Amino acid sequence: MTAPDPGPGPVDLLAALFEGEGGSEYLGEAVTQAGHMLQAAALAGAAGAPAHLVAAALLHDVGHFHGTVTGRDLMEGGLDNRHSHTGAEWLAQWFGPEVTEPVRLHVAAKRYLCTAEPGYFGLLSEASVHTLRVQGGPMTEAQARAFEALPGAAEAVAVRRWDERAKDPDARVPHFDSYRPLLEGLLVRA
Repeated sequence: MTAPDPGPGPVDLLAALFEGEGGSEYLGEAVTQAGHMLQAAALAGAAGAPAHLVAAALLHDVGHFHGTVTGRDLMEGGLDNRHSHTGAEWLAQWFGPEVTEPVRLHVAAKRYLCTAEPGYFGLLSEASVHTLRVQGGPMTEAQARAFEALPGAAEAVAVRRWDERAKDPDARVPHFDSYRPLLEGLLVRA
């Protein structure tokens, strides 16, 4: 008697998302969703970020693929899909908080940076300005101080900076498969 096939592993599931849904438009930007996330990971790698932050940058927007409100709904209807939370919760099946918390906090980091660094708002794309409004706008000073005290806030800010720069339609970046060993090394549950 043979054991039942456990099905695809977590990295295979992620690869399928990048190859499938990831090929769709990225919310009003000139890149695909997968292209955007791959660019963020490449920027993290070029900055010498540790493996867990490269993974967080690579996976920061997987929440657009899950939940009752999609990324398209976010852009068309003005409903916050809370993709940062949805993505972090889904990824927590396999990855620890060193990966999931920067994912969970990357939207809050955008709101934070718009308060903490007045020039940051000027770096946002038109689509990012739209989603900022839907996601609650810039933080108040009190919210910004509370954000700074959160575990993983500084790492989320790093992911957010790569996120905003990862929208170049002409960028050449490594394929998802090049990140397989990194992701497999970070799995805590499979």
